[in-house]
Amino acid sequence: MSAIAVQTALAALPILGILVLMLFLRWPAARAGALGLGAAILLSGVVSREGTSTYARLGVGAGTAGALLEAVFTTGTILWIVFPALCLHQLQTTSGAVDVLRDAITRLSSDRRMVAVLVAWFFGLFMEGAAGFGTPVALAAPLLVSAGFRPLDAVTLSLIGHAAGVSFGAVGTPVLPQASVTPFSGMEIARATGLYHSLLGWVLLWIVVSYAGRAFPASEGRSRSIRGWTLLAALLFLAPFFALSWWVGPELPTLAGAAAGGLLFVGALRLVRREPAATPVGPMAGTSLLKATAPYLVLVALILFTRLTPLQQPLAGLEYRWSLAGHFAGSVRPLYHPGTMLLLGFFLGALCQRARGADIWGAMVGAARQIGPVSLALVAMLGLSRVMVHSGMIETLAVAAATTGAAWPLLAPFVGVLGTFVTGSATASNILFTDFQEATAEHLQLSALPLVGVQGFGAAVGNLICPHNLIAGGATVGLTGAEGDVLRRTLLPCLGYAALGGVLAYLLSG
Repeated sequence: MSAIAVQTALAALPILGILVLMLFLRWPAARAGALGLGAAILLSGVVSREGTSTYARLGVGAGTAGALLEAVFTTGTILWIVFPALCLHQLQTTSGAVDVLRDAITRLSSDRRMVAVLVAWFFGLFMEGAAGFGTPVALAAPLLVSAGFRPLDAVTLSLIGHAAGVSFGAVGTPVLPQASVTPFSGMEIARATGLYHSLLGWVLLWIVVSYAGRAFPASEGRSRSIRGWTLLAALLFLAPFFALSWWVGPELPTLAGAAAGGLLFVGALRLVRREPAATPVGPMAGTSLLKATAPYLVLVALILFTRLTPLQQPLAGLEYRWSLAGHFAGSVRPLYHPGTMLLLGFFLGALCQRARGADIWGAMVGAARQIGPVSLALVAMLGLSRVMVHSGMIETLAVAAATTGAAWPLLAPFVGVLGTFVTGSATASNILFTDFQEATAEHLQLSALPLVGVQGFGAAVGNLICPHNLIAGGATVGLTGAEGDVLRRTLLPCLGYAALGGVLAYLLSG
């Protein structure tokens, strides 16, 4: 076996080990991530690309210390989303608002598959387009639980349902680094990336509906086919999504596509609904839907106000940034961060519902009690990702993959998937691998734009198996420690959807 092959195998070992531990041995993310982190640190000195990696310049000790510092910082920014999401769910549960929401959804349809379409598809996509960074799963999963889904099913459906919109999540954020490092404009990249989801996104919705149907027996709300409704839901999102990505740019395809499609879909359901809803019980029985949804409406208003008005620039311009030794860095925009919007949504929504101070405090205390195990899992997984990036392991894996020659477009989406799996962010995956995809296309004399587009596509697909999404989503529904069970359900859809993108990339890049 050649030295390059040995280095590639060693670089892949930490990731493969985590997958085995979580998928087959059912280890929680914290334990599997800790072992993977330890393995990556031990192997980093052997695998680090000589002269190019941070570890080669600073040594294993200093490199690991800096990588872990980045991991702790990033964990803090993710917990900034998870904590207020937990607070919001706690308040909505104790106040009885979730009962009102469940009643409103069942007024549209008692079929749980239709509920999954409304929440995991339209609501999840809208929140991805507006906020991104884990917010859709953290909000959609609790809503699905309140509608009767098991926590495991709720997190699975939320992860699959929002993935088609991740390429343009947070008002187009993942496209920005691609436009900054390639000769292509944001419009060109939006067209190239949007085409993949526009043609293939229906597959994810079909999987959502299939999973939701298997979650309940036929007697509990899946007595007839909803193929027509599924097709309508796919069309109502993907048609405006395609039009906006092709003629407007990367900012609005997911956000506006989900908003317009969701409203039209609800309108269609209201025209044909035949199923009366049960009378809600609990503290908010008789409460208006407007009051029950107040925290979510405030959240959406805050996100749109800070993203689509002249305030965007000053709010986004206030940034805390740090760097260390010229190799390690982190940044956060506190007034623009989705966690800030969630926290304000929690407090202002509580005021709209006239919640007592004791209820607000109780929700915060309950959320804080759930943060500990989540923090450990995040630090372990993010520590692994930063060690693999700074040691050159990720670059080693990517370079080895490029040796496939003309068949490279078939595998190109999986580089994006790998980047998101390791870094926890589609945006970070694009930062890592867009240059690599473009350079590989030029070396193989292939059209570069389709490969830049499929990088953004693959990075979005990676959200289905991204450990921090599994951890954060599970935390909001009390599923901490069972991330491997979710991964077993999302891995095959992730690989299948990425493979379809690879076939399309092969046809487009020749």
